[in-house]
Amino acid sequence: MYYLGIDLGGTNIAVGIVDEDHKIVRKGSVPTKADREPEEIIIDMARLCRNLLDQEGIALSEVAYVGIAAPGSANPAEGVIEYANNLPFRHFEIARILKKHLAVATVYVENDANAAAYGEAIAGAAKGTKNSVMITLGTGVGGGIVLDGKVYSGFNYAGAELGHMVIEHNGRQCTCGRKGCFEAYSSATALIRMTKEKLAETKRSDTVMWDMVGSIDNVSGKTAFAAMRQGDKAGAEVCETYISYLADGIASLINIFQPEVLSIGGGICNEGDRLLVPLRKKVFEEVYNRRADEKKLTKLVIATLGNDAGIIGAAALGDYLA
Repeated sequence: MYYLGIDLGGTNIAVGIVDEDHKIVRKGSVPTKADREPEEIIIDMARLCRNLLDQEGIALSEVAYVGIAAPGSANPAEGVIEYANNLPFRHFEIARILKKHLAVATVYVENDANAAAYGEAIAGAAKGTKNSVMITLGTGVGGGIVLDGKVYSGFNYAGAELGHMVIEHNGRQCTCGRKGCFEAYSSATALIRMTKEKLAETKRSDTVMWDMVGSIDNVSGKTAFAAMRQGDKAGAEVCETYISYLADGIASLINIFQPEVLSIGGGICNEGDRLLVPLRKKVFEEVYNRRADEKKLTKLVIATLGNDAGIIGAAALGDYLA
C-alpha cells in the first residue's frame, strides 16, 4: 500500500506518495495562493494528489489514507483546522472537504510541526526511539514532541508551542504578545537581529561583516557564522550569544522531557559542527542530569529529513491516529 502525505504551507502545497518503508516515491508542489476561498485550495490539493498518482501509475485504491500536515491549530479528532494565521481557515473541516474532492475514505490532519517531529521520529534523526523532541529554527521557533511513539499536543491540540516559553524575564517582545520567549532569542530572525545590532555598534574597519553585506539590510542568518569562520571577533561574539540562548532553551526542554533524541532543523543547521559542537558543550553543562552516564543523556543532533519531514510524518499519521 501507499500513503499520501501533504504539507500545506502558506506559500506552497507539497504532496508526496510514500511507501510502507516511509520512502517518498514521488513528490510535487503547487502554489497555495492563500488569498483564495479555502475550498479552492483543497481542490488544487486534490488535483495535485491525482496527478502524482497518475505519473507513478498508482491507483487511488492502492492508497491506504491521506495525511495532512497543516499550520496552526489542527484538531485530529475532528479532522478540522481550528485556526491558521497565514491561511483563510477558521474551524475548517479540511478532512471532510478533501474526502469529497479526492474520493478517499480516510484523511488525517495534524499540526505541521508535530507531523515533522513524527517524521523525524520514524524515519529521520530519531528513528528507533520512542521519545523525541524536534525544534525548527526559522522565522520563529517551531517544535514537536513524540512521547511513547505518539505525538503529544495537549488536551486541546494546541500544545508543543516550544518557542513560547520565556527564557529572559521581561525580555524582548515576541510576536505572540509575551516578552522574552525562546523564539525571540533563538530563531533565525533573532540571529539576524543580533547581527544587525552588532553591526550598528561596530566600526566598518573592525569587522569583515560590513564588507560581506555592504548594507545592513543585506544581513542574513549566515552572516555572523561566515564572519566567525574568517576569525572575525564581532561575528564570533554574535554566534556565541546566539548559541548561548539556544542552549538555554534546549537544556530546559531536555530537563522537562528527557527525550532520547532532540533534533534541530532549519537553515541555521547547515552550519553543522560550527553550531553543534559549542551548542552541545553549553547544553550539557546546564542539563539537570549532566553527571549521569553518557548513555543516559539525550542525543543532540541535526534533523535529517529537511523539507520532507512534514510529508513523511503526515503520511504516517494513521500509526497513532487510527
